[in-house]
Amino acid sequence: MKKKLLTTLLGASLLLVACGGEKTEEKSTKEDETIKIGAMGPLTGAVAIYGISATNGLKLAVDEINANGGILGKQVELNLLDEKGDSTEAVNAYNKLVDWGMVVLIGDVTSKPSVAVAEVAAQDGIPMITPTGTQLNITEAGSNIFRVCFTDPYQGVVLAKFAKDKLGAKTVAIMSNNSSDYSDGVANAFVTEAEKQGIQVVAREGYSDGDKDFKAQLTKIAQQNPDILFIPDYYEQDGLIAIQAREVGLKSVIVGSDGWDGVVKTVDPSSYAAIEDVYFANHYSTKDSNEKIQNFIKNYKEKYNDEPSAFSALSYDTAYLLKAAIEKAGTTDKEAVTKAIKEIQFEGITGQLTFDENNNPVKSITIIKIVNGDYTFDSVVTK
Repeated sequence: MKKKLLTTLLGASLLLVACGGEKTEEKSTKEDETIKIGAMGPLTGAVAIYGISATNGLKLAVDEINANGGILGKQVELNLLDEKGDSTEAVNAYNKLVDWGMVVLIGDVTSKPSVAVAEVAAQDGIPMITPTGTQLNITEAGSNIFRVCFTDPYQGVVLAKFAKDKLGAKTVAIMSNNSSDYSDGVANAFVTEAEKQGIQVVAREGYSDGDKDFKAQLTKIAQQNPDILFIPDYYEQDGLIAIQAREVGLKSVIVGSDGWDGVVKTVDPSSYAAIEDVYFANHYSTKDSNEKIQNFIKNYKEKYNDEPSAFSALSYDTAYLLKAAIEKAGTTDKEAVTKAIKEIQFEGITGQLTFDENNNPVKSITIIKIVNGDYTFDSVVTK
């Protein structure tokens, strides 16, 4: 009787253990049904135009990926948070995404928040790819931090060579934002390369975030009559400076960085003459006849009733690059994914891409020329 009772109790115990193990396995399987990708950007605030454009490109790519079977046979679950263009908000958003269980981060969008988040992500070892953060030190935070766009110094060097080789510049004046690491970073690299190219820097004037009146600085520059006026900043300031430059009589050819993308939307058509024939660096051109690019533009327009900016294209590319990396790794393990990203050779909407020793992309730059309020394709240049 005792032996029979012991056998019964033992059988019940094994059954309970088996049932408990089965429930744990079911829970684990359920948690692994999707691949959790975290994302963030300024969806409200002063630079929301960049955040919305970027994350729209990301969402389009994720929708396409999921419609075509996902990644490793699993659907992508995207969690997109608004950081309002603020570094503290960005770090808070990052922490929320970690608690949610993200395996990789796509973001941030602008440089300062990207630097703040990169420092935390580097400590956690979570792979982070900023589609659009150009500030040089973003990827210096750690070996798991990457970017898809070119860097501030990279475009500064290329634009100085372009000013010399294509525009025949002999003299240049600089207008840069002293409050912006982005603006100063591009300007400093441009000045260094311009001097190497034999271009004389005849004036360098600065301003701060929020400034609206630039006529004092531009009047000083006008007295030097430079061949080129270089303005490396975001579109809000760029448009104002260009208009006021023409108002004080400056006839210099205006050259700008990738922050100019979007300027046409902020300038009234009555002032298009001020931005006529402006050249600026960008990551792709909507006028490129490449079938892959034209399909992307078509699908984006159908979904958002708007034309995709470079920020849209870069974020779209980032999603597909990440898909390729996870599939190459065969897992979402953070170390394996980081290694796969590092080794990847990728071709997307914004061109062919490999990563250098600092996790920065080696890629070409597209030069856009503004004509009659439209972004026209000028050329493709490399460092």
